[in-house]
Formats: sequence, structure tokens, C-alpha cells
Amino acid sequence: MLVIIFLIIINIFITNSLLNMYMEQKKIETLANANIISNRIKFYIEDNAYVSLESGLKSNVENYSKEINSRIIIVNDENLVRADSNGVHVDKKLYHDEIISALNGSSKVSFYNFKDIGHVMYVSVPIKTDGDTVGATLISTSLRGVYARVGEISKTLNIISIISILFVAIISYLFADFFSKPIEKFTKVITKISQGKLGEKVKINTNDEFKQMATAFNMMSTKLGHVDNQRKAFVANVSHELRTPLSSMKLLSESLLHQDQAKIEVYREFLKDIDSEIDRLNHIIDDLLMLVDMDKEKLTLDYKITYMNYLVDKIFSRLKPLADEKNINLEFKAKEKLQTRVDPSKIQQSIINIIHNAIKYTPEGGSVKITLYYEFGNIVVKIKDTGIGIPKEKLPYIFERFYRVDKARSRNAGGTGLGLSIAKQIISLHQGDIQVESEVGKGTTFYIKIPDLDSGI
Repeated sequence: MLVIIFLIIINIFITNSLLNMYMEQKKIETLANANIISNRIKFYIEDNAYVSLESGLKSNVENYSKEINSRIIIVNDENLVRADSNGVHVDKKLYHDEIISALNGSSKVSFYNFKDIGHVMYVSVPIKTDGDTVGATLISTSLRGVYARVGEISKTLNIISIISILFVAIISYLFADFFSKPIEKFTKVITKISQGKLGEKVKINTNDEFKQMATAFNMMSTKLGHVDNQRKAFVANVSHELRTPLSSMKLLSESLLHQDQAKIEVYREFLKDIDSEIDRLNHIIDDLLMLVDMDKEKLTLDYKITYMNYLVDKIFSRLKPLADEKNINLEFKAKEKLQTRVDPSKIQQSIINIIHNAIKYTPEGGSVKITLYYEFGNIVVKIKDTGIGIPKEKLPYIFERFYRVDKARSRNAGGTGLGLSIAKQIISLHQGDIQVESEVGKGTTFYIKIPDLDSGI
């Protein structure tokens, strides 16, 4: 009886803990989405006497609403709905508590349970320009998936508990001590995991089914811990990369605001720097969106017969001015004429990422040589530079997202740590591979190997 009561309490505790954890994650995710859409559309809701931006606002709201699978409502500072992804409340005034709170400058999160649609979360954030609140974003997102996920876990836990209870009831009289200790260990670790301590392991010293279960459980726990660490690192890196250009733009704009009689040249110089930071921010967002598409397996390849000599030569011409600025000798040599079936725009992006990195990390007066040739059924693009090189122990990690061999040097050079990861995934989608050789102080050589799919036609 005590075991039954204990398992019921544990199941309730785990279910509630998981529900709270998923709800907190959903809240953080939705707040982030609300801030993203607010930043995207804040200039659309300002008064503009010369041009109508309603279509742009509507398009942004509808597209992002589909992307995050939530309803989005945009109101101006007079509570007037400027955009509604469902198209219901446009040009109407709304006075929800969440909207009023956002217009007063504070974000708000509320939870509701409606009879017809179930559990829903409302998230509102202010839309600000130059420190002034010019509107509010309200996101309504269903929590049905969260409750369903927790419900499935709860059912699974209940099934496991019932099986455990029956199992214990049958043989507890004979092997009470033998079976109770492993269960206690599992219970303690499950409790820790439910509290967010992922990666915890169960130590079982016997050579029976419990040992096998513990091994499987420990493998699952290790993977959960690894995934959670990757998620935290990814969020931290994304936050840092997005904050850096935003901080720069904030500093530049504040500097302009504090200069009463600045010369037009100063304005031009500062606006040029702000424009550069916006380009950097857009580049980061584009890279992140591409990685998200790859993770969701949404990225599709548009295969075309492509003349690789022309494609690489076009990349060479595009990057030659960048190399000339650093007095770097950029060379391209094709040993033969080659063509195959690839997605030319995606392949071009991956090759550009690697050549751009080679130019970026090669000192002035160095050289970057590009060679195109055929080898063992693969079209190979070899990129050899005389740059700073990569330590041997760090080579296995260079294709990981946001990984930097030298973080200080990379950030000074404007890198995000996403280029090589994107290049690797694009080549992998083409069933190819990227290999790298490097020596510190002497340079790095990349081999982009693309299978010759055209040869099988």
C-alpha cells in the first residue's frame, strides 16, 4: 500500500514538474517570438504621410503567425488593431489586460482555459521605437500540445507504475530487499531529472534485468543532458550574437542623439556604421533560419545540371575584390571541364562560406588558391590558404554551430561561427563531404567533395 501511495505521489510530482517546465519553456519561447515580431514590424505602425505600409505589416504578421503556429495581433498606441493574423479584429479597438499592460511598457503573460479551445497562453510585449511605446504585440498560442505531451508522459508513468506495483506485489515477499533497492535508486534519479537535473545516472551493480534497464536509462539520461546543454549553449550564443549588433546600433544612435549640432559627415559615418550592423544582424538571422530549416528537414534541393567551372569562377570574381583589399593573392585553377547535378545556389553558398573564411583568416600578403578537379567519382573544390591555421586538437569541432577556434579573433573579424556548419550541412545534403587539413602558422586546406550524380544519368 505504501508503495502504491509513494508511486502515485511521485507520478503526480513528476507530471506537475514536467508541466511547469514545459510551460516555462513555452512562455520563454513565446516572449522571444513576440519580441522578434515587434522588432520586425515596429516601423510599420508609425504614422507615415507618404506611403502606406499596411500590406507589408499584414504580410509580416501572417507569415510569422504561420511560422510559429500562433495568432498574432498588432495594436497601435490607441488600442486600434493594425493587424490580426486571423483577420477578425482589424480596425477595432481591444482593451485586453495584456494589451493595456504592454502599452504601459510592461510585458505580460496570462493563462486561460476556454471551454471550446482549451488551454491558451496570451503573451503581450510593448513595441518601442526610440524608447517610446508605439504599440503592442499580442500572441495567442494554444497549450494543447504541452498538455498532450505531459498527458502522454503521465500515462506512460502510470503504466510503468502499475506494472511495477503488480511486479512488486507478486514477488515482494520473496525478494523484497533485492528489488526494492534498485527501484529506490531509479525513483531518486527520476525525481532529480524531473527537477531539471538532466544527465543523472542510476548505479546498479547486479547482473540482471535491472542492470540492462539502468544501462538503457543512463544512455537516455546522458542524451537528454547533452541535448539540454546544446540547447542552452545555442540560446546563449544566439543571444550574444544578436545582442552585439543591437548594442552597437544603440550606442551609435545614442551618440547621435546627444550631439546637438553634429556635422552631416558625422551623421553619414554613424549611419553607415548602423547600416553595417543591420546587415550583420540580417546575416545572422538568415543563417539561423537556414539552420532551422535544415533541422526541420524543410530545406529542399533544386537539382540542376551545373557547369562547375563557371560556378566556381563566378565565386572567384565575387570574392576577388575582398582579397585585393587585404593584398591577398586569390587564384583559381580548373584542371578540367566538369559538370554535375547540384543545387547551384546552395553549393555556391557553401563554397563562398569556406573561401570567405580563408580570406578572412589569411594575413595581408598571403595567398588563397582554389583548385577544381575530378577524383574517384567526386568533383573536388580544393581551397588552400596560407593563413593562421587551426590547432590539430580543434579540427574535429570546427563544423559545430557557433564554434570558434579563437573566439576573440573571430568576433573581431565579424564571424558568427555558423558559416562552416551551414557549408557542411549543405554538402551533406548533396551526399558529399568536407575534409580539412591544417597546421598552425602555415595554413589550412579544405577539400569539398561533391558526388558526380550526373555520371549516373
